[in-house]
Amino acid sequence: MIPGKYRSVSGRAANNVNCGLHLVIQTSSLPEKNKVEFKLNKDTSSFPGRLLQHDLERNYSSRQGDHINLVSSSLSSFPILQRSSEEKILYSDRLSLERQKLTVCPIINGEDHLRLLNFQHNFITRIQNISNLQKLISLDLYDNQIEEISGLSTLRCLRVLLLGKNRIKKISNLENLKSLDVLDLHGNQITKIENINHLCELRVLNLARNFLSHVDNLNGLDSLTELNLRHNQITFVRDVDNLPCLQHLFLSFNNISSFDSVSCLADSSSLSDITFDGNPIAQESWYKHTVLQNMMQLRQLDMKRITEEERRMASVLAKKEEEKKRESHKQSLLKEKKRLTINNVARQWDLQQQRVANIATNEDRKDSDSAQDPCQIDGSTLSAFPEETGPLDSGLNNALQGLSVIDTYLVEVDGDTLSLYGSGALESLDRNWSVQTAGMITTVSFTFIEFDEIVHVLPKLKIKFPNSLHLKFKETNLVMLQQFNALAQLRRVDQLTIDPQGNPVVNFTLWKYYVLFRLSHFSMQKINGTEVTQNDMIMAERLFGILAHVASSELPQYRLISILGDARKKQFRYLLESKGKKTWYYQRRE
Repeated sequence: MIPGKYRSVSGRAANNVNCGLHLVIQTSSLPEKNKVEFKLNKDTSSFPGRLLQHDLERNYSSRQGDHINLVSSSLSSFPILQRSSEEKILYSDRLSLERQKLTVCPIINGEDHLRLLNFQHNFITRIQNISNLQKLISLDLYDNQIEEISGLSTLRCLRVLLLGKNRIKKISNLENLKSLDVLDLHGNQITKIENINHLCELRVLNLARNFLSHVDNLNGLDSLTELNLRHNQITFVRDVDNLPCLQHLFLSFNNISSFDSVSCLADSSSLSDITFDGNPIAQESWYKHTVLQNMMQLRQLDMKRITEEERRMASVLAKKEEEKKRESHKQSLLKEKKRLTINNVARQWDLQQQRVANIATNEDRKDSDSAQDPCQIDGSTLSAFPEETGPLDSGLNNALQGLSVIDTYLVEVDGDTLSLYGSGALESLDRNWSVQTAGMITTVSFTFIEFDEIVHVLPKLKIKFPNSLHLKFKETNLVMLQQFNALAQLRRVDQLTIDPQGNPVVNFTLWKYYVLFRLSHFSMQKINGTEVTQNDMIMAERLFGILAHVASSELPQYRLISILGDARKKQFRYLLESKGKKTWYYQRRE
């Protein structure tokens, strides 16, 4: 069934019942000479066999000679339809009252054998006076003003009910119509699919041009082969995969924006024809291949036949998408494992720092009877370093359920940066790093490691990563300016980053100047991301130069070297010999 054809089908069905009837509307108060006659046009087209099968697969050709009287009755407010015996014999199974400006259904007596009844294009507001037509199989009330489905409970043989273009707001009162084959409710004001689950023989359901926002509650429609939902406000679809015979589904011109909202369609084994044109999803670049790769059984998409080449391309893209998803899942898993490991390292670090703090407190309070348990951890002191956890998808959650992170350190290479978390990570410097990886590393970051432990591996750092120029320290317990002296043994450092978190030394106002003075032979370019200027170097010499002069004069040589280094000692010796000349201030030595 092609979408959008229900109206024309209804029209053809009605016209076939018309049969060139000659209609006379007469009232008892009018004399014969005031009789009003209406000529009805005949239509020789036949009712399409595809829409209605079984008893409706007949060719109702047009015939002339039917003469109908609608007579007013003083006992009833409804007109009474009367036909002659000849007319009843000639057109015994059909009757058309199309375009007669009717506001009510007339009383139809002596027509118990009627099978097709047409009330198209009138002004009828309520279905009435047809309960006696129990052999009726087709009722056409297209284009009227009906607000409620009613008056059909006795029509147990009814197979075609056409109520398109009315004012119906709710699907109801169809409980006894269990033989219904076609139900057309397009062009109404229906907001919800309901009360049709018992229609197990229904093959065609038309709900186009209503106010539906979603599709569900379709269970029980085991014979449904065609579902027209065009021109609604649908955002998601459910239950379609429970329709075992559904072949044609028309969803054009709705508000579907993602395949996830119609994912149940992928589980339908019978669906062969579907339309999404006019939806936001149809504008996406991935639209066609996503639909095809999830619905390989489709033969037509948006009224166009699917070619084998399109199927092949969809299959190729599906494999690529699957690989991409697997890789993304793997990366998500690794990222989460990294987060959990860093959290564990952070807890170990905080535990260690708390123990040290408690021991120091206990030593200061040796006479106190209420010393704090050195193993107690104040939750407020836990490191805020680890990245926050975002919501995880169910698949990732399942993958992580059995993950027990017991690692106390982490070594990570990301681009040109080597990140070391926890003191155990320092052992990685003994690895046999590949020449390519080692040469690529320009930044080395230390986190949750005591600076005094890092000092011992600095010689290895020069050997393993000759191009490392940037050092980062976070949570390393840098507490004294003197600790920076250890960096002098490196080959070269262009940038230094000391994070305030876990490094109290940065609370000293002059710490940057001390670093510049002590490591002047490195020609430092940046400290904590800020460019080092010539004025910074001059200020460093002014602040610490006199102290260096005193140190070089008064301290023993071994003590001087431990504090200032051999290079600085030679500079101060030159200073003394030059009687205070300051030309050495701006010398640089690699």
